[in-house]
Amino acid sequence: MSRTMKRRWISIYVENEIGMLAKISGLFSSKSYNIDTITVGETEDATISRMTIGLTIDDMTFEQIIKQLNRCVGVIKVIDITDARIHMKELLFLKIRGCSEEDRTEIYRIAQAFDLKVIDYDKNTVILECVRTEDRNNDIIRLMRSTFGGKIEIVRGGSVAIEAVSICDR
Repeated sequence: MSRTMKRRWISIYVENEIGMLAKISGLFSSKSYNIDTITVGETEDATISRMTIGLTIDDMTFEQIIKQLNRCVGVIKVIDITDARIHMKELLFLKIRGCSEEDRTEIYRIAQAFDLKVIDYDKNTVILECVRTEDRNNDIIRLMRSTFGGKIEIVRGGSVAIEAVSICDR
């Protein structure tokens, strides 16, 4: 069994009950496993929620986590989607403060080139929205940091994923 660290993804169907997120995240923290990203939301069935969890972990520890999750009360199904064909996206908001007119022009140019949405603005601040893969969002963050330095505020939602039917997008 490999001890090499690898980025892994899990999709977990759980009963939609108060405290379920705390229970699952508590399982990870009690074992000193770090979660890179976690999202949860109600499914088409209001009694069931779906979690998408990303973590960097070795194979042996990952297998232990899967077994522990499967034993958890309230967990309906655990799916390893690491190597599955999936569509995965992450929500990213970028707020650029202290903008000059030249900065705003450059922000709008970047937004147009990368198909980012300008969702709010005033005389000195612009907020952009980006729904892309985690890697693509990282690229956009690097560009914005190199262009606007410490003027940016970053808010990221965790990645969500669904199994692909024809093509995949990570």
